[in-house]
Amino acid sequence: MSDMQRQRQRICVLGSTGSIGVNTLDVLARHPDRYEVFALSAMSRVNELLAQCLLWKPRFAVLPDTGLAAQLRKSLREQGSRTEVLDGAASLSEIAAHPDVDMVMAAIVGAAGLAPCLAAARAGKRLLLANKEAIVVGGALFMRAVEQGGATLLPIDSEHSAIFQCLPEDRSSWSRRIDHIVLTASGGPFRQRDPATLSDVTPDQACAHPNWVMGRKISVDSATMMNKALEVIEARWLFGLVPEQIKVLIHPQSIIHSMVVCRDMSVLAQMGTPDMRVPIAYGLSFPERIDAGASRLDLLQLADLSFEEADSERFPGLHLSWAALRGPEGATAVLNAANEVAVEAFLAQRLRFDQIHRVNAQSLEELQPEAGECASVAGLLGLDARARRHALALITGLTA
Repeated sequence: MSDMQRQRQRICVLGSTGSIGVNTLDVLARHPDRYEVFALSAMSRVNELLAQCLLWKPRFAVLPDTGLAAQLRKSLREQGSRTEVLDGAASLSEIAAHPDVDMVMAAIVGAAGLAPCLAAARAGKRLLLANKEAIVVGGALFMRAVEQGGATLLPIDSEHSAIFQCLPEDRSSWSRRIDHIVLTASGGPFRQRDPATLSDVTPDQACAHPNWVMGRKISVDSATMMNKALEVIEARWLFGLVPEQIKVLIHPQSIIHSMVVCRDMSVLAQMGTPDMRVPIAYGLSFPERIDAGASRLDLLQLADLSFEEADSERFPGLHLSWAALRGPEGATAVLNAANEVAVEAFLAQRLRFDQIHRVNAQSLEELQPEAGECASVAGLLGLDARARRHALALITGLTA
């Protein structure tokens, strides 16, 4: 292996204190000869970010909030750290596009990840996309940035990584091979619960996922199946599919992570233990494969693998994805914004669990994107803000 091949890849981890960020650092720790942490960012977890900075010694750390950044800066100085602390949302884009960065793990939750993801794409980075909202909101604008910047876009969601692993490296052949894809879903904590009782669900119950350890927002999305709705939208852009080519099945065991049904009706599936370190490691090392730290899948110990239809009564939010994809450009951004506001209100106990869907569905029906709004980041963020205000007004009306 040449000296150039041995050079460590420099990585920017956006959202390093969340579950994806923590798992990414776990994988990186297993391969110190291959990877170097260049920058870390968090939204508000100062103490966790401080500990990560002291351990990994990145060149930069970013906190969007000026006050929190000052707190981190002071603490690092007291520890003799040389890490430079940046603040402001623009700093996220700055480190994502930094010329010394080889790879960006985009693990920021929500639409806040759009601008830094676009910056990384335009700068031609290897972009490991765990922030599905960036592509849900950005859509065509985001994919154009990837193409024009010459970026390498690798999906980190377990389902999209599974689809990607089942396809050849030559993307130009995908349309000739794929009949449709099947995204699998665990069904979350309420798969067998009577839909009539969902109004009584508490935030802690919604966040108790049976198979995956995730942050609270994404756990609620999994419970409502809005997470899968966003994944349907993401798959449309990642794999160049029409809405009718994307199917969803409930697979409670979370062993088969997704499937590609080929034109000859062969079915290709990727299997593995439910551990996010597997798609993370694949994204980091693609096209190679490295140790992820995951447990071996013991086929002899598996219970039966089962599949169910996604119940539209129990999971009505899932079906909003196809409605949004068939709607005007920007409809997916409206759906995402409304959902972020509704989930935040639910976690704050200002909205019932069963009302999340009502806010999302009404926002999608009532708010129309304006002409040209989706042609720029500023326009998309303006649409996002309008949708959030609309959703907040709906929540006020429901809870008055």
